[in-house]
Amino acid sequence: MKRRSLLSLAVLGPLLSGCSSADEQPLTFANRLHIPPLAPSEIDPDGFRSFALSLQPGKNGTWGINGDHLGPTVRAKRGERVRMAVTNRLPEATTLHWHGMRLPARMDGGPHQSIEPGATWTPQWTVDQPAATTWFHPHPHGKTAMHVYRGLAGLFLLDEPGGPALPSDYGADDIPLIVQDKILDDGRLVTGPVGNGTFGLLGDTIMINGTIDPYVEVTTTQVRFRLLNASNTRVYRIGFADNRTFQVVGGDAGLLREPAPADRVKISPGERIEIVAAFSPGETVVLNSIGENRRDANDPEEDDFELLKVVAAAVLKPSKPLPQTLGGPAPVIPPPGARVRRFTLSGSEINGRDMDMNRIDEVVPAGAVEIWEIDNTTYAHNFHIHEVAFTILDINGERPPAYLAGPKDTVFLKKHADVRLAVRFGRHTDPVTPYMYHCHLLRHEDKGMMGQFVIVDPGTEHLVPRTIPTGHHHHG
Repeated sequence: MKRRSLLSLAVLGPLLSGCSSADEQPLTFANRLHIPPLAPSEIDPDGFRSFALSLQPGKNGTWGINGDHLGPTVRAKRGERVRMAVTNRLPEATTLHWHGMRLPARMDGGPHQSIEPGATWTPQWTVDQPAATTWFHPHPHGKTAMHVYRGLAGLFLLDEPGGPALPSDYGADDIPLIVQDKILDDGRLVTGPVGNGTFGLLGDTIMINGTIDPYVEVTTTQVRFRLLNASNTRVYRIGFADNRTFQVVGGDAGLLREPAPADRVKISPGERIEIVAAFSPGETVVLNSIGENRRDANDPEEDDFELLKVVAAAVLKPSKPLPQTLGGPAPVIPPPGARVRRFTLSGSEINGRDMDMNRIDEVVPAGAVEIWEIDNTTYAHNFHIHEVAFTILDINGERPPAYLAGPKDTVFLKKHADVRLAVRFGRHTDPVTPYMYHCHLLRHEDKGMMGQFVIVDPGTEHLVPRTIPTGHHHHG
């Protein structure tokens, strides 16, 4: 097992000095796992739950949100109105996209909602979707990979009153795990040209919540881990070193209908998976990632990593039994005659075209349920659709594994794979402000592997211009 941890960027400063290359030292699990703090909020005079997020330079090459690296965890309940004051204190323009959130296109934080240095962007919307682990990250066209790599990312947890009795004590038995890979040189984050021409950055140092070499102490018999792959390119196959079975309870866009047992789960950039694992008093076990062993150093699924040591206390508090049903959203079922759209993925193009900020590629009627067929003709990609939740109908003609049966917004496609998705679109209409669909391997996205769609009132699709009006791009 390769060493993939060195220091804690969550602590920063002295620990960054004196670190060496990833393979020179045995893994020691020397640093306590950093738990991102919950973002403070207040109810403003208009009745919105208001948050303030500052995108700012950190230390040793990192960027952060309200800190040196990564961001706080934002939390809100279904039905709440939220307002975000997002201030850009970076030396260049950026955006902040709410990945997995269903909201008006003008609030989405995609490449059209640019925030200039020194400006504050204040989106607001009503949370109207099931409980889920969503997240936020920059989305500036052509620069997303570097902004995320530097550390601009955080979790946005959505709660729903009356949900199932899952572990929910944040940071104790409900633990976020934000997984990223980095390249370090003499204690600094390498931010110059990095990565290869096919996939971009494949770092040799793994960080969990900004911590390298992490361990976590648990005090209950069951623990919920919320996994987010916030890496630029790497795909992880995550499980425990002893191959114990755990229960998958949630995916990108919400809870499953019922727990799905697994001993390893694949998670590509942008995807989230919630698992519940059981522990015995006094035991120690390592969470790891096992590569596909194709002996290709440039493959995003290659390489083995030790991620996190879990240390169980000598005495554990009994957890409530895991519910047999979770009440997650029902699968999306396309109606007879549903519209079918086909998307062919090549090197860095979708349907033979690069991203054009001024071009509308697809026009979708509000509330539609469609079938999207994704055909990958080249090496590994994945596919993310803004604003929606979808059900994976099949992968290469076969039903997906049970842990992928829940609501999704991002799906991985191996080399030459094809998938069919049943996609449910929302009812936020705007004929001139698009949402995105794209590969979430961020080098591919930055190189132009992205398209745009608008949602409009049913029956008006033919009236929508396929060119965005000049000057319509939104700026903070």
